[in-house]
Amino acid sequence: MSDHPLFQLTLVRFREFLREPEALFWVFGFPLLLAAGLGLAFRNTPAEVLTVGVVGTDVAAFESAPALAVEPFATVDDGLRALREGKVALLVEGPSSGSVIYHYDDTNPEGRDARMRADIAVQQGAGRADPVAAQDQFMREAGSRYIDFLIPGLLGMNLMGGSIWSMGFAIVDARRRKLMKRLIATPMSRSYFLLSFLVSRLAMLVVEVGAFLGFAVLVFGVPIRGSFALVAAVCVFGTLAFGAVGLLLSSRARTIEAASGLMNLTMLPMWILSGVFFSSQRFPDAVQPVISALPLTALNDALRATMLQGATVTQIAPQLGVLAAWLLVCFPLALKLFRWR
Repeated sequence: MSDHPLFQLTLVRFREFLREPEALFWVFGFPLLLAAGLGLAFRNTPAEVLTVGVVGTDVAAFESAPALAVEPFATVDDGLRALREGKVALLVEGPSSGSVIYHYDDTNPEGRDARMRADIAVQQGAGRADPVAAQDQFMREAGSRYIDFLIPGLLGMNLMGGSIWSMGFAIVDARRRKLMKRLIATPMSRSYFLLSFLVSRLAMLVVEVGAFLGFAVLVFGVPIRGSFALVAAVCVFGTLAFGAVGLLLSSRARTIEAASGLMNLTMLPMWILSGVFFSSQRFPDAVQPVISALPLTALNDALRATMLQGATVTQIAPQLGVLAAWLLVCFPLALKLFRWR
């Protein structure tokens, strides 16, 4: 087996990768740092305490207000100055002619939130009673948090970037240095050469996905409710699809600059549209069919459904079909257009 051409070509891919510390960082280190940073930034925290300035109003009326800190001012001008300087989110001016005046910036989310909380406190302090009783039922279980939504998206983004970049740059660099011209002069099979990129990528997938998901589960408690085998199969499907895309993008490019431009042009829309950091449902209904047809959207949706909802193969079949379509279209097209010199 060690003498087989495919084995030797795949071994070359591993050696090229391991000899580049930058590639090791971007494939293994960067996704973990990104997940850790975003996980800490968007972790579950208590409600933010908003500071409210008051003038001519009894401070005691706000004592029962949730997450409000009250700062009294002697005059309205002093309160408005603090509001302009961002020291308070809202200024409450005491009853004048029977009404309370709220000074705030309506384009500032904190100002709108403070206005709502302060008004509730003022009205209840004046004797208002809610006609309908209400209760709060908090939902903080694993699977419903932002970090649970984020991790599958980051995994999909990493699989896309790793497949396209590693495939594209290695091929274009070999073409630029005339290595391909020398290789095709040997008895090497051309199919083995291209297949070695996919085989090496799939082999590295074990460490790449295992380290990332292990970090997410151990550090943030992200659940994996579906089958581990199905999660692995989805990752393999995504890697093959994006590997075919990377092969197509690098099939004709002669320079690193040209390949980089093509790859960025392809990946940037998917970073924005495919639901990596926020739901793709935020975009208008008119573009939803286009977004659903993107390979990263299909990969992210399949990963989230499998990890967070315990979906089966049948339930994610449409997403797997989209990935298979990209693979079946891009790979034959790349082979047809591939430039060996």
